[in-house]
Amino acid sequence: MKGGVETTVGYKEWVAVCGALGSGRQCVLLRKGGIREGREGFSFKHERFYLFPTRFHAQAEQVRISCDSSLGAGEWQVGERVTVQFWCESMWATTLTRWEAVQQLEPFHIWSEELVRERFDCGDVQQIHCALVRVHALPQPWMIPYEKKYGGCRTWVDLPGAPANGPDQAAVLSDEGFAESRAAIEQIVGVRSD
Repeated sequence: MKGGVETTVGYKEWVAVCGALGSGRQCVLLRKGGIREGREGFSFKHERFYLFPTRFHAQAEQVRISCDSSLGAGEWQVGERVTVQFWCESMWATTLTRWEAVQQLEPFHIWSEELVRERFDCGDVQQIHCALVRVHALPQPWMIPYEKKYGGCRTWVDLPGAPANGPDQAAVLSDEGFAESRAAIEQIVGVRSD
């Protein structure tokens, strides 16, 4: 589907972060990768994907915004309905190896510095993957029954078909707002737009 999501892959992200992305408060994704990412490790291997919200018992303590207390309700239970509201288009992805650059991205995400530092320092190599994303809203929420296969420490999950109402082309940030954020982020990380 030209201009829409061509796949039914989901990117697992905390509910709080999905909300920040969907409100235009955040437009970068920072990821170390889960322990079940395979031998090659994590990569931003999809250009378009749905945001699949996850709950995590301590996420409210690891973000720099006030969060709904229900975010700490624990993981989804099999059969619960997960509400998918947004899809993303990745503009580019890169691996950051300088902590100074990662620190300078703080205005463009909601994670605490402690959490980002922990992810950056985790493993043999100090690095974190970064993607600039343009977030779009679905016209109607897509309700997906939670299945065991969505659990675990993995980033990408295959979702059951496409939403019946299809993707909306309206981005959550205006062209001007996104261009301003993009220019600032690209200057920080040293990525050039073409």
